[in-house]
Amino acid sequence: MALPPVVRATRLGFQPPAIGDEEIDAVVETLRSGWLTTGPKAEELERRAAEVLDADHVIAVASGTAAMHLALVALGVGPGDEVITTPITWPATANVIVHTGATPVFADVRNGDLNIDPERVAELVTERTKAILPVDLAGQPCDLDPLLALGHPVVEDAAHAFESAYRGRKIGGISDVTCFSLYATKNVAAGEGGLIATNRADIAGAIGELRLMRRGGGSLYDIGVPGYKANLSDVLAAIAVVQLGKLERHAEIRARQFALYDGAVAELDGITPLARDARDTHALHLYIVRIDAESAGATRDDYQRALAEELISTSIHFLPVHRLTWYRERFRADCPVAERAGSEVLSLPLSPAHTDEDIGDAVDALQRVHARFTG
Repeated sequence: MALPPVVRATRLGFQPPAIGDEEIDAVVETLRSGWLTTGPKAEELERRAAEVLDADHVIAVASGTAAMHLALVALGVGPGDEVITTPITWPATANVIVHTGATPVFADVRNGDLNIDPERVAELVTERTKAILPVDLAGQPCDLDPLLALGHPVVEDAAHAFESAYRGRKIGGISDVTCFSLYATKNVAAGEGGLIATNRADIAGAIGELRLMRRGGGSLYDIGVPGYKANLSDVLAAIAVVQLGKLERHAEIRARQFALYDGAVAELDGITPLARDARDTHALHLYIVRIDAESAGATRDDYQRALAEELISTSIHFLPVHRLTWYRERFRADCPVAERAGSEVLSLPLSPAHTDEDIGDAVDALQRVHARFTG
């Protein structure tokens, strides 16, 4: 029996932010307060985020990218050093290593969750290794204990993992430094912005000096370090503060959406979601599937095009960084698991701004496309 035709009249966005009147009111209130740059709202965000993350120090900055960059600079990473990272990430994770003058070293990922493989990391450690920069892909914490056991500072890219916990410990207070993003698609969305969490007072102090060149002593001032312009404005911080208050409600919505996808994907040969470790708390930030062309009847790219024709937006998280032109021309990496995954991964629509009916439309479209490719 043929499946019903397309029912959507408008395109389903991939990951629209869940913004309401509360965020609008908070921005208006901030504008009227006279604070446009870093001020009391940024301080409130830092204080409240520290409580959520179980971290001694949280510093608000201009972006998740700035968070990682400042963390590496604060750790003294520079020319001649190496930083081991994952190829399955947004290029910013590797870019910040290059920006310090250090060399990115790509360790392959595990096949199940596509997070960095600690065994591969251990094989790549040398006397030049200055830090390890793993990613908590999609909201699944990477395997932190064996990485920390290597004895090098760990700077965690937790852009997807604001609500994650690793073996019962909240992400944010485990690694030497943990970096979060407040980008428009994130679980805590401010449009732009980032947060740095750490329990190390020395790192917090160094980053505090680096994120902004402050005046002091009236008209006289001095500069102890050549800092950056990486502070977060109160306007954006005000949005993030409101979003913190919606964490529980939004998490419930994303959990329902994950369940809808899980039930559907289980019936589709060749389409498999990334592994989620039951010992950890997953932030449910992205619903990523892998599409095996032989079993699913078509490639990932074929599925993405077909879903677009059904008015369902998707995305790819991620193409292997070491295969992108700039990195491919300069660095060598042996990452076969990442390279295969890069041709198979597809992220399906997920957002608290979507209704269950919206996700139902995405499921129906995926089922129709699968039936067409495998029929």
